[in-house]
Amino acid sequence: MSANERSSVKSLLLMSKTYAEMDEFFEKALKDAGYGGLEIQKNAVGTTLKVYVARPGLAIGRRGIGIKELTDKVATQFGFQNPQIAVSEVKDPELNAKIMAARIAQIVTRGTAFRRAAMWSMNTIMSAGAMGVEVSIAGKLRSDRAHGEKYRAGVVPKSGETAKKMVSDATTDVLLKLGLYGIKVKIALKDAVPPDVQLIEEIEKEQKENANTQGEGTEGTGPREA
Repeated sequence: MSANERSSVKSLLLMSKTYAEMDEFFEKALKDAGYGGLEIQKNAVGTTLKVYVARPGLAIGRRGIGIKELTDKVATQFGFQNPQIAVSEVKDPELNAKIMAARIAQIVTRGTAFRRAAMWSMNTIMSAGAMGVEVSIAGKLRSDRAHGEKYRAGVVPKSGETAKKMVSDATTDVLLKLGLYGIKVKIALKDAVPPDVQLIEEIEKEQKENANTQGEGTEGTGPREA
């Protein structure tokens, strides 16, 4: 590996590390606003941080005080010169994995059973129009011994390029009396289905409809009595 290649790899790793740290920072800072994701855009003037939240008003604060304080913290903690934070509203928060994982964490913190929280979130996500959802919760769920449970609804692709394009996933944790719970949410989005991909469910539905149509077309075509 050449010096340029090593430099590129090092720069990429550093960028990934910075993004992960900033993502965690905003997740904690904007928890009440429903943090849904981050985009970093660098230009000649400075760095623009596009933050997605479910409730922009809580993130911006009265007269912009909240966003100003957040900008100052980002500049100090991450060393950005002249950072700009742009707040965007998440149109469908129920289809955002980060927001729904955080909601599950908030629900179980209030004392709701993890299974009920998982079922509520799945029903909410599917009602919002998702193709499928998978919720995984791990930790000391019922005893001193840690284990995990998964809950699924609909169709969630597991691997390949299709899964990368269609599935949004997020992981968070919450500390309860029994210990630390890990929560992971995967949401398969119908709008993200590639045009060249046809789901098995759709194929089976088409085959069933074709069979019914053929059955109706041949009805009453048997031999007639003379």
